Amino acid sequence: MSRFALPVRLLLVNQFAVNTGFYLLIPYLAVHLGGLGMSAAVIGVVLGVRTLSQQGLFLVGGTASDRLGPRTVILAGCALRAVGFGLFAIGDSLAVVLAASVLSGLAGALFNPAVRAYIALEAGEARTEAFARFNVYAQAGALFGPVLGSVLLLWDFRIAAVVAAGIFAVLTIAQAVVLPARPATRRGGSVLGDWRECLANRRFVAFTCVLSAMFVLQNQLYLLLPIQAQEATGSAGVVAALFIVSTVATLLFQVRITRLLSNRARGPAIATGLAVMGAGFAAPALWSGLVPVLVATLALAVGVMIANPLVYDLIPSFGPESLAGTQFGVFYLGSGLAAALGNTAIGWVIGFGDRLASLLCVVIGLISAVGVAWLHRRGALTPRQPEVAR
Repeated sequence: MSRFALPVRLLLVNQFAVNTGFYLLIPYLAVHLGGLGMSAAVIGVVLGVRTLSQQGLFLVGGTASDRLGPRTVILAGCALRAVGFGLFAIGDSLAVVLAASVLSGLAGALFNPAVRAYIALEAGEARTEAFARFNVYAQAGALFGPVLGSVLLLWDFRIAAVVAAGIFAVLTIAQAVVLPARPATRRGGSVLGDWRECLANRRFVAFTCVLSAMFVLQNQLYLLLPIQAQEATGSAGVVAALFIVSTVATLLFQVRITRLLSNRARGPAIATGLAVMGAGFAAPALWSGLVPVLVATLALAVGVMIANPLVYDLIPSFGPESLAGTQFGVFYLGSGLAAALGNTAIGWVIGFGDRLASLLCVVIGLISAVGVAWLHRRGALTPRQPEVAR
């Protein structure tokens, strides 16, 4: 960690707290809303509003990072999430719950692209390794958060909401005091002009489309793999084993894998990661039982460890430094839409058999890997030369 500048170190550690605060509350929100007497349809609307507020506004958050400076947007996002989670603690009505969902989703749309843009710009040549550690801290928080939430729920959901809100309030204050201001990188022109510049970059749009498959496959840790694990054992509790396997593998091997690949060409390495992610689903497609599902989970984790930091390293290289936040916003928006469509398609195929759905995941991973290899051969993944911000 000592090789990174203080802002990068702070943001890496903060990601652990961000995920802890998020995952100690959100996984238990549906149960809480049901306890308030809300129907399944209303609960679906509340959860959907939160997701839409976040995924749909990533572009806004990324552009705000470029125009206002990432520190300002990070602080605003953390403060809004503290307010949103606080509303979950005090509100029982549908109006308050919807407001809380919108605010918490908007918060994520603000600070997620801004944090990544700040790290990408501040870490410089070490940003691949910085994003590897970012993934480690994020996974650790995602593992610790639900455990802490389950303990707090022994008392009351509102206690969990207050603690989650408190974590984001403390993060807001800590970052306001410690995080150095990084000046806005984008000046002049218009916001629509920024968006047009990103979308007119055919290399970047092609990269975003091809890499959206990575998020489709990642989401199967929440859809297809839990269904297969439960069917194999007859127990819903075994689903926790999937998350433990994925998280522990990331904690143990993420930094090592990234160091091995740090000097390799980005395109072939990312293509390998996507191929590993897809190929892992061949196990539950061909064999029954829990072991093949665990093999797919491990392969998914390894593939993400290979590809994810390298993908984040490449995103800012497709345009001027002044558009780093907007590029992360476009990438996340496109990936979020693809994940939603992909989950819908895979969910439909599951109705015809989960083995068929696994084969579909194999195809998605391999097609994406071929797409990245093709972009590499065409020179579309060659990093740009540094440009002066305007």
